[in-house]
Amino acid sequence: MKMLKVLAVATALSASCFAMADDQVVHSGYTFDKSQLIPTGVRAEVGTTGYGGALLWTANPYVGLALGYNGGDISWSDDVKVNGSTYDMDMDNSLAYLNAEFRPWGASQNVWAQGLYVAAGVGYVDNDYDLNRNVNAGRNFTVNHKDFQAGPNGTQIKGNLSYDNDIAPYVGLGFAPKITKNIGVFGEVGAYYTGNPKVNLQAVSGSASSTVGHNLDQELANESNKIANDDKYEWMPVGKVGVSYHW
Repeated sequence: MKMLKVLAVATALSASCFAMADDQVVHSGYTFDKSQLIPTGVRAEVGTTGYGGALLWTANPYVGLALGYNGGDISWSDDVKVNGSTYDMDMDNSLAYLNAEFRPWGASQNVWAQGLYVAAGVGYVDNDYDLNRNVNAGRNFTVNHKDFQAGPNGTQIKGNLSYDNDIAPYVGLGFAPKITKNIGVFGEVGAYYTGNPKVNLQAVSGSASSTVGHNLDQELANESNKIANDDKYEWMPVGKVGVSYHW
């Protein structure tokens, strides 16, 4: 059902995108052909939202569409800093998207100019991040910027950070030149507006003490609440690269 919502919103978006581009295309000597709704290419991609691929459509030199999926566990680092605390991170990405790609210089004879595009679209974001933090016995550590010392059996903190908006709007900037008649490369950066994530952090084993009377469970709850209401976590950044094949 959620995928149907994505496709419904994306279809409306793509229809408006074609309408916006129609006048420019006609004045440039191009006409829209319904047969161009058949996919004109595919691409494989990898990045911050996982790995996957997309089907590509080129309706005219100025407007294209990309319908894709990214998933899996992939990260450039096994650690993540959350509100000043460092956790081991295990990623579980699941993101389906449909973007319209606007190429201002799509009809240019310069292949590099042709490759520049602005992307706008929607995605279904269902990303989960399992967080784990182990502190050895007697070591000092901080939670919510408060100081603690791990007990004789150490301290283990576990948690979860998840983005589960049904629909998230997306904006991005990309470069996708063809290097041969059929093969191309691409890179894209952008961001999804996901709203704040759901966050839960708990001490699951061991103990901790504070010389000034701070309570670990309370500070973990405060840190979870702070993350869930911090504006900087409302946007999920995207960076990916890949190769494409056009027929």
